[in-house]
Amino acid sequence: MENKPKNVKEKLKQAVLKAGKGLYSALPLLLGTILLVSLTALIPKSFYSLIFQKNVFLNSIIGSIIGSVSAGNPVSSYVLGGELLKQGISLVAITSFLVAWVTVGIIQLPAESMMLGKKFAITRNVLSFIFSIIVAIVTVLLVNLI
Repeated sequence: MENKPKNVKEKLKQAVLKAGKGLYSALPLLLGTILLVSLTALIPKSFYSLIFQKNVFLNSIIGSIIGSVSAGNPVSSYVLGGELLKQGISLVAITSFLVAWVTVGIIQLPAESMMLGKKFAITRNVLSFIFSIIVAIVTVLLVNLI
């Protein structure tokens, strides 16, 4: 019975070492991704009001494209959404932008491909992009019904 706990401890030690080596090898790519994401904060908010038009479908597509290239976290999206609304940008554009901003990650694609596989990363991003448009349009339609 004494061999079994020793064997489990050895396997756990090997698993932790393997995970640590994997994280260490991915660290430069992860740091680069974080630095690229932080650059999106340099885009002035007035830039977005020049891009969005009055077309619901076009606004949702443009919002999803910009949100896909940018990246952010859900917590700051509420503040950003409020500021964009104050600038007169349509709700569908803001919704599609924020959904894509949080779910689609073009900037993070190299890191995601390396960690989870290229096919999975591309499929997830394409589906997230499509659903960000659908979610934005359905959300605004439902808000207008209420």
